[in-house]
Amino acid sequence: MLIVSALLAGLVFGWGLIVSGMANPAKVLGFLDLAGGWDPSLMLVMGGAIGVGVIAFALARRRSRTWLGAEIKLPTAQAIDRRLIVGSSLFGIGWGIAGICPGPALVGVGMGLPKMLLFVGAMLAGMLLFEAIEQWRRKQAASQSRPG
Repeated sequence: MLIVSALLAGLVFGWGLIVSGMANPAKVLGFLDLAGGWDPSLMLVMGGAIGVGVIAFALARRRSRTWLGAEIKLPTAQAIDRRLIVGSSLFGIGWGIAGICPGPALVGVGMGLPKMLLFVGAMLAGMLLFEAIEQWRRKQAASQSRPG
């Protein structure tokens, strides 16, 4: 049942991205272009998403399990550190250049758009690179903490 509900939620999310215009890079770039022909229509989409998210997180904080019985694991990190700022800046720069972010990119792959396949491939390569760097950092930290 969890897999079916995840599939249905993903389909509804993807459909919402298409209907709202979030899967259209030109529409997103128009929203991000504050100095040019700014298109504020996605502000309503983002405002609605934030409203739904606030309510969903408020409800989730009161529970330990989902309605289908899975454990709820909410994020606990609260620190605003260099890694968060650099990572979110890179995300924002990439979003501003491409007009696309991970969710709409996956929708684009499902729609058969070749540019989105390239984007998702680059995104996966970046994720693998990040993981390799993190493993290297953990090994370095472990070897430096061992008494010598």
